[in-house]
Amino acid sequence: MRVLLGVLREEAPPARDAGFESTPGLADLDALADRTAQAGLRVDLRVQGEPRRLPRGVDLAGYRIVQEALTNVVKHAATDSAHARVIYGTDEVEVEVTDDGRGSPGAPPAAGHGLVGMRERAALYGGEFAAGPLPVGGFRVRARLPTSELP
Repeated sequence: MRVLLGVLREEAPPARDAGFESTPGLADLDALADRTAQAGLRVDLRVQGEPRRLPRGVDLAGYRIVQEALTNVVKHAATDSAHARVIYGTDEVEVEVTDDGRGSPGAPPAAGHGLVGMRERAALYGGEFAAGPLPVGGFRVRARLPTSELP
């Protein structure tokens, strides 16, 4: 997409595969957690399973879901910590972000664009998405993404 946008902007022709090196993925979550800490939110990041190379779109989608979920914690949760997990399964990768902020048990999640975007990212790759308040307070975002290429 970045290559295409460069062409459409009438810039000098991009180098082959230009811009892909900077596309973030799940391997970049440590750096995201560090940047989030600068915004006042400590992130406990845990990775389970064996990290491996994923299809580029799935890798980016997982990263963006975690990024948006942490942004929502900073904006809405009124807490200074969150937990992020990445679980590498055989045929899928799961990402989850939880916090112990002011989410109310039983309250429906707000219908903001962030949750819609996360749901759309998961659906684009044939995945599942769930978000909502936790029974003891706080909030959870979870997405499961298949790691095989779609036909």
